[in-house]
Amino acid sequence: AFRTAMPGVQNFAGLRMMSAAAPGPKPVNPEFSSGPCKKRPGYDVANLDKRTLGRSHRSKIGKERLALAISETKRILGIPDDYLVGIVPASDTGAYEMAMWNMLGARNVDICHWESFGKGWFGDAVSHLKL
Repeated sequence: AFRTAMPGVQNFAGLRMMSAAAPGPKPVNPEFSSGPCKKRPGYDVANLDKRTLGRSHRSKIGKERLALAISETKRILGIPDDYLVGIVPASDTGAYEMAMWNMLGARNVDICHWESFGKGWFGDAVSHLKL
């Protein structure tokens, strides 16, 4: 059976399960945030623009904020004017859809699928991309 030296992880015939133990101490840095970076010094959630809270990305303010995020991304990163920047859901599905629609078709491809997401992408490749 697979053995692990990770504290709080138990092994039952190859199945790893996390314990329900409480998390360790909070980070020393009070500006810690989710992800690999911390909040900037002086960050305060109270300073966020509340007009967008609870609003759809399809609302007028939602569309304006997305357009601003896209234009600022292009400006800050120095992306050429004839390049497009898109914002997609923060998921593997969104990332895969972007890659699939932008890169498939330049070369011959073999496509296989094993589950529901793959089946949908297979259908897109055959019916929409005509691969």
